[in-house]
Amino acid sequence: MLTKEQIAQRIARELQNGYYVNLGIGIPTLIANYVPDGLEVEFQSENGILGMGPFPYEGEEDADLINAGKQTITTLPGAAFFDSAMSFGMIRGQHVDLTVLGAMEVDQNGDIASWKIPGKLVKGMGGAMDLVSSAENIIVAMMHTNKHGESKILKKCSLPLTGVNCVTRVVTNLCMLNLENGKFRLLERAPGISIDDIKAATEADLIIEGDIPEMKF
Repeated sequence: MLTKEQIAQRIARELQNGYYVNLGIGIPTLIANYVPDGLEVEFQSENGILGMGPFPYEGEEDADLINAGKQTITTLPGAAFFDSAMSFGMIRGQHVDLTVLGAMEVDQNGDIASWKIPGKLVKGMGGAMDLVSSAENIIVAMMHTNKHGESKILKKCSLPLTGVNCVTRVVTNLCMLNLENGKFRLLERAPGISIDDIKAATEADLIIEGDIPEMKF
């Protein structure tokens, strides 16, 4: 299975030169550490930063410089800081080319549940609702199953939704999937993971055609 860092590495290869990218809390924040050499990408954080860099090395942290998940970060030359109104103006105005989010569940309709488990204390949805309703290119980074081994790639989400019919691609610790016509198309397998392993861990309908390659790192 892929580690969280390897999930981030694989998604980093989906970045394109000149992209403006919003990184959600959790696994997506790791992507800034794995930008391919020679690629110019601007990472945006909803708390008001454009131009985030990788995480700082131990001992070089600046407690006043944080992302939306309150993790200490670095910034690249030319980075800008602004208020939430401008940040969400960028998001709602569709000026972000790619959004990468974590999720508790994703279903084959492209729906995402990422903010609430009934009966648990939550801080609220935050900016996720704005991100999923405004972005046209959403990649989800998540674990394929929950701690009980139950699939989080579903026919229909059971948790309260963050957004509907919005997810385009999912990268998990087992594989990479595309949403196509109400089904998940299997694109790549994690090293050492078989198609049968993925089928057993997936509730949703899968399209499996031809030879499915292993991810390369």
